[in-house]
Formats: sequence, C-alpha cells, structure tokens
Amino acid sequence: MQYDNIKLIILDRDGVINEDSDQYIKSPKEWHAISGSLEAIAKLNKTGYKVVVATNQSGIARNFLTVNILSAIHKKMQNKLAKSGGHIDDIFYCPHHPDDNCMCRKPNPKMLLDILNKYNINANKCLLIGDSLKDIHVAKKIGCKVILVKTGKGNKTLREYSHELKNIPIFENLAEAVNFILN
Repeated sequence: MQYDNIKLIILDRDGVINEDSDQYIKSPKEWHAISGSLEAIAKLNKTGYKVVVATNQSGIARNFLTVNILSAIHKKMQNKLAKSGGHIDDIFYCPHHPDDNCMCRKPNPKMLLDILNKYNINANKCLLIGDSLKDIHVAKKIGCKVILVKTGKGNKTLREYSHELKNIPIFENLAEAVNFILN
C-alpha cells in the first residue's frame, strides 16, 4: 500500500482541521472544527501515527492575535480533540509576515525540516495533508508524500492550480483522506 511506511502525519491547521477565515482565526471563539476532522485525527492516533500541526500564523505579525491567544486557540483544539479521543502530538507555527522572507513560513521548508528533525523521521516516512499550493510545494521540497483536501482553500487551489496537482491525491476533507490512508 502507498502509505504503509508512513510514521508521521503533518496537518495544516486552518482549512484542514478547522474552518478557515480570510479575516484570520483571532480567538478561541472563532475556532470551529470542520465536521469529522477531530474524529479523523483520533483514528490516526489510535492506529499509531504521530500527528503534528504545521501552520502559518501571520496574524501574529499583523497584530491580529498574540502568541498567548494562539496558545489558547490550540488549547481549545486539543480539548475538543480529547473529547473525540484524539490529540495532536506537537504544534509548529510560523508567526512571521509573508514579507519577512523567513525560512519557516510554508512553502519554505524550515518548519517541516524542524519537525522531521525533532521526531528523527525521514521525509519519505512522512505525509502532509493540506489545502493550499504552499502545502503541496513544501511537501515536494522536502520529499514527503502529500494529500490535498478540498476544505478551506482546497477547492480554490484545485480550480486555479490543477495543472500542478497531477499525481496528488485529492479528497473532500480530512475524514475522507484518513479513511483512504487507513484502508
């Protein structure tokens, strides 16, 4: 099977786990899970996968939220996941503005390379699930497998960049992607 050797699954957050917003997720109150996503993560946990979030959070640099508010959002996410029997093993984020030209903001590879280094896992044993071209590009840069979901920016990504998505598995949402991985 295509995913037999996968040990680590990296998830983008906004648009994959929770509803995305062009106005940014600026408070725990604004964080709402996408239907089925929490249960999907719990399924991954129960089958032995490490699950890590890698998320660009330029809202911090734009002063829409603070690191403390981001931590509160992530605490809400973890609490909701726990009620579904799941958890996120780790959360990595880039707080920088796109104009900062940092190396950790996807599609640059540093955030994902830091994850692989921390978990001592080769890229070929890793799968990234995202909703944007940035997710596709960073996965290809580091050599890990990638899946696109249509939630969040996924449908827009599919419409605008279909020529770049050849041989990329595409699913309606995280729940469908996880069912495919596990079956």
